[in-house]
Amino acid sequence: MAIHKLKYVVVVLMYMVVIIAPVAKADVDCGQVVSFIAPCINYLMNGGAVPGGCCDGVKNLVLLAQTTADKQTACNCLKAQAAAISTFKNANGEALPGKCGVNLPYKISNSANCDNIKF
Repeated sequence: MAIHKLKYVVVVLMYMVVIIAPVAKADVDCGQVVSFIAPCINYLMNGGAVPGGCCDGVKNLVLLAQTTADKQTACNCLKAQAAAISTFKNANGEALPGKCGVNLPYKISNSANCDNIKF
C-alpha cells in the first residue's frame, strides 16, 4: 500500500513540475535596450569617437541579457532600431562591442540573424 501511495505522489509531483515549469520568456524589453544604446546613436550614424556613456550602456546590455531569450530579444530590438535609422552604418554597429571591450553573440546590424543565437 505504501509503494502505491509513493507512486501516486511521484506522478502528482511530475504533473506539478510540468504545469508550473516556467516558459522561456525574455526578461529584457526593447525599452531597456533602446535606453542602453541611446548614448551610442551619434556614433552608430557618424562614427568617430565612442562616448563613454555609450560603452556603459553596451556593457549593461551584456550584463542584463544573459539567457538565450534575452539575447534574442536584445538582438531583435537592436536590429529594428538599426533599420529605423536611415543613416545607421552597419560597420559602426558591428565595431561597437569591440570598441567597448565586450563580446556580443550577435551583430548590431539591420541584417543580424537573431534566431541563430544559442546559449
